[in-house]
Amino acid sequence: MGDRLRRVLQQQARKAGREYARSKRAYHEGREWGENHAGEFDLPVDEEDRARIVCRRHAEKRRVAVNGDGQPACFEDGHPDCEGCAEDVREGRVQTW
Repeated sequence: MGDRLRRVLQQQARKAGREYARSKRAYHEGREWGENHAGEFDLPVDEEDRARIVCRRHAEKRRVAVNGDGQPACFEDGHPDCEGCAEDVREGRVQTW
């Protein structure tokens, strides 16, 4: 019974950690980006109105807020992949999921 209890506690701790990370990310996105403009760019969104895009820089699916300039929250100024992604968001040709 000790191993089972330890596994359950570890699962619950991981779940709490993921929830904490998600809340922290949403808080920072909200403070940094203000209003989310994903709908203005006709992007598919999740239940929290974050755009569902495929990151060109890291080649992974992401759910991010988008500012009024079409820049995702993960945007890094001066990085060619990020610049291209923001341009694609504005022109409506960014890869989504």
